Amino acid sequence: MILYTLFVMATGLERLYELRISRTNARIATDNGGKEVGRDHFPWMVALHTGLLVGAVAEVWIFDRPFIVWLGIPMLIITLACQLGRYWIISTLGWQWNTRVIVVPGAPRNRKGPYRFRWLRHPNYWIVVVEGIALPMIHTAWITALAFTVLNAVLLLGFRIPTENEALKELA
Repeated sequence: MILYTLFVMATGLERLYELRISRTNARIATDNGGKEVGRDHFPWMVALHTGLLVGAVAEVWIFDRPFIVWLGIPMLIITLACQLGRYWIISTLGWQWNTRVIVVPGAPRNRKGPYRFRWLRHPNYWIVVVEGIALPMIHTAWITALAFTVLNAVLLLGFRIPTENEALKELA
């Protein structure tokens, strides 16, 4: 349990680093005339992602969830692969990557890296979906995995993806 807790804490620290990258990129975007859209749902995203980390650790400790090797090791590998995928996305988008939806008029739409696959819309969100299941399941925190998956689906499908799609139309 302690190693898992440390791993989730390290994941939280990594997320804080991502927010730092995001703030820098947001500044670049706004300096280039970018306008943020969908601001209302952002606090809910922060709460949900924070809840994933807190819930995973809390569930393991409160319910004494076991580490099952045949499940935990593959879930750890998937979680780490998601992290690599996330940084592939961040490096592909460069200054255009952000945790917020900021539209810079005249900015080119990226068609490199994972964005070259036109059939794979919003690759970052697919990574979040997979990671939201895999991270808690490293230590069989299935309630957290299920709750995050359902709430994330509501947030992504109901708010974030429609907001982002509408914003991307402006770049077309």
